[in-house]
Amino acid sequence: MRAKITYFITAAVLVVFFVLVGGRAVAMIKLGTALGIGFGIAALIIPLIGVWFLWKNTEFVRKANRLTALLDAEGGLPVDELRRTPAGRIDRDSADEVFARRREETEDAPDDWRSWFRLAIAYQDARDTPRARKAMQRAIALHDGKF
Repeated sequence: MRAKITYFITAAVLVVFFVLVGGRAVAMIKLGTALGIGFGIAALIIPLIGVWFLWKNTEFVRKANRLTALLDAEGGLPVDELRRTPAGRIDRDSADEVFARRREETEDAPDDWRSWFRLAIAYQDARDTPRARKAMQRAIALHDGKF
């Protein structure tokens, strides 16, 4: 729940920033000078890219949460079997062991979104966020019938 609150606060701050930058960009364009129009258009591109990026990330999170709910309803969420350090961090060797099992599971059932979902969790536990995101995107695509 804390992550959701943080995400929504960050998104709200970004939207305010986009509105402010967009307003300044429009004001520069209204100046009518070549330099003002050029800077205005350049400044307008920043919030447009930001809005697109925020939208794509929000869609990704929404779809991943939908898969989490589906897998939870099926009783298929991975059990937390990871060892932890005294500070509470995941033990790297433990994460590697679980990852190896999840990778084999995915290799045995490459068209099952559930195995890709669990592999994404294992990647995240192993602190490999880019691969975790790719595996979750694959799970979403398989679930939506796009693969």
